[in-house]
Amino acid sequence: MNLIKSKKRVSDHGEVFTPPWLVEKMLDLVKGETERIDARFLEPACGSGNFLVPILQRKLAAVELKFGRSDFEKRHHALLGLMCCYGIELLNDNVAECRANMMEVFAEYLKLAEVDELYRAASFVLSLNLVHGDAMTMRDTHGAPIRVVEWGYLGRGKFQRRDFRLDVLTTMASLGAEGSLFAELGKHEIFKPISVFPQMTVRDLADGGGGNTPGEHT
Repeated sequence: MNLIKSKKRVSDHGEVFTPPWLVEKMLDLVKGETERIDARFLEPACGSGNFLVPILQRKLAAVELKFGRSDFEKRHHALLGLMCCYGIELLNDNVAECRANMMEVFAEYLKLAEVDELYRAASFVLSLNLVHGDAMTMRDTHGAPIRVVEWGYLGRGKFQRRDFRLDVLTTMASLGAEGSLFAELGKHEIFKPISVFPQMTVRDLADGGGGNTPGEHT
């Protein structure tokens, strides 16, 4: 595997890819979390998915182990596993490649064609979860604050979406840390979503969120 795309990209952006063997060793340090379907991972410089792809593969292996006998549960929990993988990437070609690599793994596991509802739902999720932006400034390429979409599976084919601002999450998490003057604040006060959407099905997600209008919070 080539660990660089070009010397110019290394010079301009410090872009160097982590070799697969080292990725696996690093993920083994948090093995239990990587094999938990609903454990959330955010890679702030995700590249083409060197970390996110094997994380997704581990999650899908956990799905197969736990829900392999039920096609309904397997499909919905596989989507949940995908929903819990997040990335931010500065270079647009890497974002596109990461989305394609993750979609390939997901679609291959469930034997999906591009026309399938679940394939289109997963594509919509990846369009939100993998952000073209700068993790250092916590803003996307349009200068807007990066949003982190929290997905939850409610069971019976229903999903919940809540949006948060990454900069607020990062700041408030430190304020709520043990020993902080603000440590007594409840999680409901710290992690307040900026948008909460109605419950969605796979069909809603395949249609780009089903046209659901979120409730905005200030």
